[in-house]
Amino acid sequence: MVFKLSWPRLKSVSTLSLEFVRYVSYQENLVRKPMNSLYLDSSMEESYMCLSQKFNEAMKACGDLHSVPDARKLHAHLISIGLESSVFLQNHLLNMYSNCGLIEDAFQAFNEIKYPNVFSWNTMISGFADSGRMREAKQVFDEMPYRDSVSWNSMMSGYFQNGQSEETLRSFVSMIRDSKCCPDPFSFSCVMKACGILQFLKLGFQLHGLANKFDFGGDPSVETSIIDMYVKCGAVNFADQVFCRIPSPSLFCWNSMIFCYSKSYGAGSALDLFFRMPDRDIVSWNTMISILSQHGYGSQTLCMFMDMWNQGFRPNSMTYASVLSACTSILYLEWGIHLHARIIRLESSLDVFVGSSLIDMYAKCGHLESAKRVFSNLSEHNSVSWTSLISGFAHLGFEKEAFMLFNQMREVPLASDQFTIVTVLGACSSRKDISLGSQLHAYAVKIGFDSSVPVANALITLYAKCGSIPIANCVFQLMPIRDIISWTAMITAFSQTGDVENARAYFNKMPERNVITWNSMLASYIQHGYWEEGLKLYTLMLREGVKADWITFATLFGACADLAMLRIGNQIIAQTAKIGLSSDVSVLNSIVTMYSRCGWIEEAREVFDLIVDKDLISWNAMMAGYAQNGQGKKVIEIFENMLKMGCTPDHISFVAVLSGCSHSGLVPEGKHYFNSMTRDHDISPRCEHFACMVDLLGRAGLLEHAKNFIDKMPIEPNAGIWGALLGACRIHGNTKLAECAVKNLLELDVEDSGSYVLLANIYADSGKLEGVAEVRKLMRKRGIRKNPGCSWIEVGNRVHVFTVDETNHPQINDVHRILEEIIKKIEDTGKYVNKINSDGSRGYHSEKLAVAFGLISLPAWMPIHVIKNLRVCTDCHTVIKLISLVTARELIVRDANRYHHFRDGSCSCGDYW
Repeated sequence: MVFKLSWPRLKSVSTLSLEFVRYVSYQENLVRKPMNSLYLDSSMEESYMCLSQKFNEAMKACGDLHSVPDARKLHAHLISIGLESSVFLQNHLLNMYSNCGLIEDAFQAFNEIKYPNVFSWNTMISGFADSGRMREAKQVFDEMPYRDSVSWNSMMSGYFQNGQSEETLRSFVSMIRDSKCCPDPFSFSCVMKACGILQFLKLGFQLHGLANKFDFGGDPSVETSIIDMYVKCGAVNFADQVFCRIPSPSLFCWNSMIFCYSKSYGAGSALDLFFRMPDRDIVSWNTMISILSQHGYGSQTLCMFMDMWNQGFRPNSMTYASVLSACTSILYLEWGIHLHARIIRLESSLDVFVGSSLIDMYAKCGHLESAKRVFSNLSEHNSVSWTSLISGFAHLGFEKEAFMLFNQMREVPLASDQFTIVTVLGACSSRKDISLGSQLHAYAVKIGFDSSVPVANALITLYAKCGSIPIANCVFQLMPIRDIISWTAMITAFSQTGDVENARAYFNKMPERNVITWNSMLASYIQHGYWEEGLKLYTLMLREGVKADWITFATLFGACADLAMLRIGNQIIAQTAKIGLSSDVSVLNSIVTMYSRCGWIEEAREVFDLIVDKDLISWNAMMAGYAQNGQGKKVIEIFENMLKMGCTPDHISFVAVLSGCSHSGLVPEGKHYFNSMTRDHDISPRCEHFACMVDLLGRAGLLEHAKNFIDKMPIEPNAGIWGALLGACRIHGNTKLAECAVKNLLELDVEDSGSYVLLANIYADSGKLEGVAEVRKLMRKRGIRKNPGCSWIEVGNRVHVFTVDETNHPQINDVHRILEEIIKKIEDTGKYVNKINSDGSRGYHSEKLAVAFGLISLPAWMPIHVIKNLRVCTDCHTVIKLISLVTARELIVRDANRYHHFRDGSCSCGDYW
């Protein structure tokens, strides 16, 4: 959709040129008129007062236009008529030379004043300060025989304008100590600004109190500076208190508070304040548009821009840049093209700032040719425009082209800035190209950017992704200044290698943390199986008053799903409601996944139905849940509903659909959706889709079809595809194809114990004991050990873990007793004969022990949830199915592949797993 605006017609170039010539002529006349009046009318008969007034007007006009030749002519004329000793005119001469940038001439004229007054000294101080020469200004200040408040203010203002805020504060303190001078509103205004820049909040409180003591607290300029100081120090409440006490706040105050609200309360509060403004200027509109754009409200940014235009405000470069950024964030290419056309029509030229935003917009939207065309048409190129183009290519995965552009930029030649280096280092990280990254590191050192915080952070990320943690740590240790991103990058780097101990050590050393850092440390614990430590860290996070975000809860729900800790998961759901995130779509998506992976598929569906604005992740989560719980037809139902709602599926959607079909034996449906991927949705199948199809065909007994399917694949089959075929061979006892699958598996991953175990089981099931012995011999030769099976169950806020033939659990004797009793009941049904090991003992796999423990520990009405790290074996599947019959209990077992819901002697998988 393209919004149509009514834009004013642009005047022709010739008309603009004529107007410019007239404007310049008018400005020159401002100088010529008083100068001509001097040259034509000045005579000794004319009064001194009249001549002084004419000189004053001429010198003021000359200074305003920075006319150096006319300045020197005026000085010469002053000397020629004998008025060079007039202190009044000499002071104006100093001011004129300073305004024209002739500070040396001004100083020479100052030295020729026989009796300079305070105005002379102050004018010279201001001249040096405006020229950035604060050392000379300080020397003049120190030599003054008498100082007034203007003298002090000139020094403070000079220090502040030249970026020396601390000197501004020192000058103010010295002024207070000087009993001869008292500060005025300008003094307080200046020192408040310096305090805000330095973010010295404690000193700001003292200055605020001192201003009230001098009765300047109600002065408009002081009030404005106080608000600005509190805003810059992040003291929102204090800024708000001062703002609310002002009867008629200035536009500067309103604009400052809008910015302040956006930082502390979000874009919504800033927008409410914006609508309360009695008047607005271009700064107000630009501030609000920028806030909306930066907070990700792309559509609202475009609407605000339209309102701005309709109310008669002309956009400038800042406006265009923010709106183009909004178009980029929501990938609204049509609006961006429309705005580009309007900019060309309305603006006389395309400045490099807007041009860079256009380049970024086109590149991020995938139109690299348009981005290159805008870049080529720019009258000048700077590091920003080059970086925007390089970033666009890198963003779309064209890292090689991005490197070529970087080399072209260096050949121009144009000095790279830190953001260019960061962009190219990011491209190296994407490719994990440590060789080129090291060269860039050397280049950054050469041009002096190695101490730049963003560059160092990018280097840490690069080396961490390439697995060079010691080098990443070395870069970190050499950083003179570190920010939160630096520390978080190192925590992530250690986490990637499983070094959780070092990650926590760096976390503890951080001078300050934000929610991203906490999330990084939390994810490190959860991803490496330290669930208990992760939950303790979350408790500490709450205790320290850190506000969790949706990423925090997604990580926690993931941990609860891995351990099937529903009780803790429900407590965390209550936490989301407490802090106002219970309706957040990302949080709800995580809850759907947690319930699904814990076997509570009906509860997952209830949460899914509550999501008002479902995104693609919502649909995928629900489909994956149904697939894992063996409800293939429900997966298809959700998928078709998703299409009706206009949501476009991605490759993950089809993994869920094909997996659901595979687990439910829906062969025709699976074939249909596999073909639909490319035919209807232009999605090229990946290895995981091919693996699902092999699994689908293999489970259905179509093993030859599955093998032919693999042979005709357009890509090289991976371990997942051969593993799917091997699993199907185990189900149907096809030894020949199993040997073929294992041969290919071992070529891909000789360390995978699962392949050996599956082949050994196939040999055992078919009675080929020599084959079993051969596989075990090969495993011993290659040092491959079978992963020990374990199962766990949550009882009484604790997770109880069982391994095969468990002996260490405190209630293991009770577990064995109840299991023996139940096995006997099962045997009495005539549907099962328990296997006896060669040593005469009965073998109990971990899932049987966990189920038995659940029977003696949980009330009869409560379903028993058991999690196992490996695939459940045929014997255990049969036993647990019959346990559900003889005990009339609902048993839910999640193995490495899927969920099994056992009820009344049957399983949800239909014995099809």
